[in-house]
Amino acid sequence: MSWLVRMEVDANTATAICATDSYGWHKRLWDCFPGEPNRKRDYLTRVDLLEGAFRIWIIALGKPTRPGWCNSEDFALKEISPSFLSHRYYAFDLRANPIKTKTQRGPNGETLLREGGKRKQGKRVPLTKKEDLRAWIYRKGATKGFRILDEKPLEIGPMVGAYFSKKNQSAYHGGVQFRGVLEVTDSGQFVEAYYNGIGSAKSFGFGLLLLAPTSP
Repeated sequence: MSWLVRMEVDANTATAICATDSYGWHKRLWDCFPGEPNRKRDYLTRVDLLEGAFRIWIIALGKPTRPGWCNSEDFALKEISPSFLSHRYYAFDLRANPIKTKTQRGPNGETLLREGGKRKQGKRVPLTKKEDLRAWIYRKGATKGFRILDEKPLEIGPMVGAYFSKKNQSAYHGGVQFRGVLEVTDSGQFVEAYYNGIGSAKSFGFGLLLLAPTSP
């Protein structure tokens, strides 16, 4: 079984539980899985900023529970039916962390290799240009069992920095919102992407697909 959670938390409560940035929510949402200190993070999250509140989404393989800091009327839990992922077309809403990894090069421009012959990975940099972002989501679809329908509008929002503090050091992830219509081309890959997320920084609230079945 798998589960979808939607809950809303007002800004005052979020401040009281130290969940005002992505790292704060990264830690606090473990409260939905109490009594499991060694649990592997087998769930995805997304936190939307509203006016004076936060809306949180969770997709989990294990059943989440309502944390004490969330009012019962603001917590909705729904079991995800296997048939929900059997449609061919979906309207989708994805907040992702699109990046590229620069290749490490030596003083003469040569590609640096690790033992075994693999390239050394360099610094990760966010993608910001619309054409690069469009190409990114198309590439992800090709490996995740879906394609973007060109006949439907694809909305690509601006890069928004999600700043946070971890161990007294400031950092950020760049978030981009994609909205459009997709067609499933490989059901197995698509279901795996739905539960495992798309892109990087998934434990910080990126990569969760919000879906609604639709027609082409």
